[in-house]
Amino acid sequence: MKSTHSLKEKTYAIEQAFLSPYASKSKDTRGRQREEKPCAMRTDYQRDRDRLIYCNAFRRLKNKTQVFFSPEGDHYITRLTHTLDVAQIARSIARALSLNEDLSEAIALGHDLGHTPFGHSGERILNKLCPLGFEHNVQSLRVVDVLEKDGAGLNLTWEVRDGIINHKKSGKPATLEGKCVSLADRIAYINHDLDDALRAGILTLNDVPSNIIKVLGKSSKERINTAITSIYENSAGRNEVKMDSQVEKASEELRDFMFDRVYLSGSAKGEEEKAERMLTAMYAHFLKNTDELPKTYIELLESYPKETVVCDYLSSMTDRYALYIFNGIYVPRGWTFIDEDK
Repeated sequence: MKSTHSLKEKTYAIEQAFLSPYASKSKDTRGRQREEKPCAMRTDYQRDRDRLIYCNAFRRLKNKTQVFFSPEGDHYITRLTHTLDVAQIARSIARALSLNEDLSEAIALGHDLGHTPFGHSGERILNKLCPLGFEHNVQSLRVVDVLEKDGAGLNLTWEVRDGIINHKKSGKPATLEGKCVSLADRIAYINHDLDDALRAGILTLNDVPSNIIKVLGKSSKERINTAITSIYENSAGRNEVKMDSQVEKASEELRDFMFDRVYLSGSAKGEEEKAERMLTAMYAHFLKNTDELPKTYIELLESYPKETVVCDYLSSMTDRYALYIFNGIYVPRGWTFIDEDK
């Protein structure tokens, strides 16, 4: 009977034989913050991937806004479907460049776990409210390091944690797999958010500047394929992950167009003022009444400032749970009517 250890050793051998010399090999991980017994069958990156996909914060992404607040349609992008898009695109890039797909997928699955309810609007609101600041990438790392498993964290590998905190455009991932995720994130959101804007009737394809369409393509399928192909042609066999200048320029122009016409427009931000009043009220309430926080968060108050812990709680909420908690605090509950004639 074969030992299960042989499965992991087989993966190590395959990576050594077929991955790029610039790839992050599973056996070379810098390890975890806390030592633990290795899995007999899975590499550390595969194990991280499984921990992320089964964690509570990942499940909550299905009810968190991507761009449009609590959309009624079934086909609008949520934070969960965005995350799955990023994971798929990141794996495609990693596969094309002979990089570590497991590492890229794990980073992608964890990159947005710290996002607030109500999308980037919620992030801007909490950043304004909290004197210590709030950024979703920093919060994503805090989720996996501290908040998951009732305060024990997921104890992920150094490479996955580095990719999570550095996934924003301003970040500098230490691995090429982290760079795959950073690019995949931007490729995913500008293209699928455009699809949502078209579906919602906010834009028509004719509104998109013709030079962008000419370079990238008309459909999201064409535009994503253009981006991945460009990355492959400019990065294969090299210690880098990048697009050619023409595709990169068109992608940045599309991103700027989306900010101007969608992300910062009245259509997407029409409910932001209400969200701000709601989050501001709950932030002030829980700062004053920390005893009303769930038990896990009350325990965190022993180690972290209350402003941070209140942000932990608020940012963990889905859109609808935030509405539920707000209503429970501020909306009066009606008395039960009694039939006085009986």
